[in-house]
Amino acid sequence: MPTISLKRDALFAALGSTYTDEEFQDLCFKFGLELDEVTTEKQMLIKEQGDQADAELSDEILYRIDIPANRYDLLCLEGLVDGLLVFQGKKPPPQYKVKKYEDCNSLHLTMATAQIRPYAVAAVLRGITFTKESYDSFIDLQDKLHQNICRKRTLVAIGTHDLDTIHGPFIYDALPPNEIKFKALNQPKELTAPELMELYSNHAQLKQYLGIIKESPVYPIIKDKNGVILSMPPIINSDHSKITLNTKNVFIECTATDLTKAIVVLDTVVSMFSKYCTSEYEVQQCKVFSPDGTYELYPKLQYREELINVDKANNYIGISEEGDKLASLLSRMCLQTAHEGSVLRVRVPPTRHDVIHACDLYEDIAIAYGYNRIARRPARAVTSGGQDPANKLTEQLRNECARAGYTEALTFTLCSREDVSTKLGVKIEDVLAAHISNPKTLEFQVVRTLLLPGLLKTIAANKKMPLPLKLFEISDVVLLDENAESGARNVRRACGVHCGRAAGFQHVHGLLDRLMAQLRVRHRDQYALRPAQDPAYFPGRCAEVVLQGKVIGKIGVIHPNVLTAFELTNPCSAVEIDIEPFV
Repeated sequence: MPTISLKRDALFAALGSTYTDEEFQDLCFKFGLELDEVTTEKQMLIKEQGDQADAELSDEILYRIDIPANRYDLLCLEGLVDGLLVFQGKKPPPQYKVKKYEDCNSLHLTMATAQIRPYAVAAVLRGITFTKESYDSFIDLQDKLHQNICRKRTLVAIGTHDLDTIHGPFIYDALPPNEIKFKALNQPKELTAPELMELYSNHAQLKQYLGIIKESPVYPIIKDKNGVILSMPPIINSDHSKITLNTKNVFIECTATDLTKAIVVLDTVVSMFSKYCTSEYEVQQCKVFSPDGTYELYPKLQYREELINVDKANNYIGISEEGDKLASLLSRMCLQTAHEGSVLRVRVPPTRHDVIHACDLYEDIAIAYGYNRIARRPARAVTSGGQDPANKLTEQLRNECARAGYTEALTFTLCSREDVSTKLGVKIEDVLAAHISNPKTLEFQVVRTLLLPGLLKTIAANKKMPLPLKLFEISDVVLLDENAESGARNVRRACGVHCGRAAGFQHVHGLLDRLMAQLRVRHRDQYALRPAQDPAYFPGRCAEVVLQGKVIGKIGVIHPNVLTAFELTNPCSAVEIDIEPFV
């Protein structure tokens, strides 16, 4: 959930009213938000940096407000103020409109962009007037969107430019890095793209975005008809077209790997700041040409209608209100609504991209009505709750393992490919492992298929502890399964490992016998050990655990090669079984 920081005095000035902290917290709650903290800029930095914080920072009061992750329209002062004023009935919902495009401001995509970021949208804000506060809010909204819906610029990157310093039509192209050279924002001289990547590799904010395009043979750029580069998305804008407090016309472009997200982002930015334009809430469209010559007009700023039933809305929420009352509640949430018979006709504005289903409208009715006003009532269906059988058995087995002298370990569900393959003497192709498509680190590449590697790594990390080390874990592993709906299934397993001066096979065998006894499984009659071969275990010291003719696990002495792979010097024995047959 994103959090925005707003200056209290500026917020109250925009709202036209002053509140105590408690009153404003109550207003936020009624609107479906939460006032997370009342602080100052100085206090925030002291928390982060301690005594090294700048003593000259302002003591002006800041409100930190938690915003729902899908309410992009509330991520800035402008959107929040409009929302609260409409909610309080102090102003009608804004009416957004588009102005006819000008051919000189069109954006043309080349074929090369398909290799890197294939989509782009654009818009123009005409006659805008910035103050220091609105300018800061404009920049902050872009940062919030980049971190939220844009997924740190991987899906969408926003570029804003002073239209009066550049000349359209504009071209969105992708070129080899060595062919790109321009003066980046706030840089003293022109640099090539590789030089910029090297420069920003140590930049506190920008270094996290370099990997998005660094390995690509081409980098995306946007330039005007004179060849002046405006930006190299998603990294940096040009200094030539930077926005200032004196900017009157703003060209906004969004390059993306997800067109839907780009449309949402563009709609949000222009909707929030079109209020500062000469013609309030009016945005000029741009023609965006695809490589094949076809074009679309952006931004869409489309209003759409949704129909919901009055009785259904009342029943879902648990209230009994007339249709006109429900219509007024939705209108307070910036959703202009008309009551027609048994139906509510809701006009969803372009700022409310979070409304995708009737249940979203029911939620807004409930918020405007007030959750605390909804009468409590007994459940209409009689149900009996209880612990999941697998979890109940897991807790019982954990107690028994602890009584047997074993210490519980909780290891990571994700591990490296080597942990479940080469370290255990098998090929990764032979392991039914679910792979992470974009692993962040080498330590987390697949979902574990065994509990054993995690316990061996835990022992390796605790070599200084006195021997013997006796660890157990009862958790889920994940195996690929073509018959499962998701293509994989969870399997609950129990694993115990003994590490000491000697292998201690008898200890893990004793643990297995104890668990089987507690599960009321008789040795020889119902379960048995059958000699087996497994590269993870010492030859001749490995057996399958067989329950009524079905193999449920393995027990044995760990192979020296496996111990070496996990950086262990003392012999170990282990047992690992499925416990699902006992649930």
